Amino acid sequence: MIELSENEWRYILTPAQYNICRLGTTEVPGSGKYNKFFEKGHYNCVACGSRLFDSDTKFDSGTGWPSFFDAHTKDSLVRKKDTSNGMVRTEVTCAVCGSHLGHVFEDGPVPTRLRYCINSLALEFIPDDEGH
Repeated sequence: MIELSENEWRYILTPAQYNICRLGTTEVPGSGKYNKFFEKGHYNCVACGSRLFDSDTKFDSGTGWPSFFDAHTKDSLVRKKDTSNGMVRTEVTCAVCGSHLGHVFEDGPVPTRLRYCINSLALEFIPDDEGH
């Protein structure tokens, strides 16, 4: 697990990325650059660069956030119970640096029936043609 001081995180991340990744806020639905984005490649954690999701698991959930039905590997993410805002949800964080990414719900498509609802600002897209 990568552990940095809050000042170090503030240096690495933009203010908007910091608010989401370190403070657990969310972006406005429909505002994220990856919401309606469907290029081939994969998505890394914006804070530490760990690979989180692959483009072949991305789908349009109609929720206003990028959605995926599976993680890159079962060890890419950590799930935590989230009772904030008067709701009971499952928060998803990066397994390497602990950054807040979004939430996972059990109303996604087959084969997993999962919907990882992720903030665009927590992700960095890497096209298939880079480094391959």
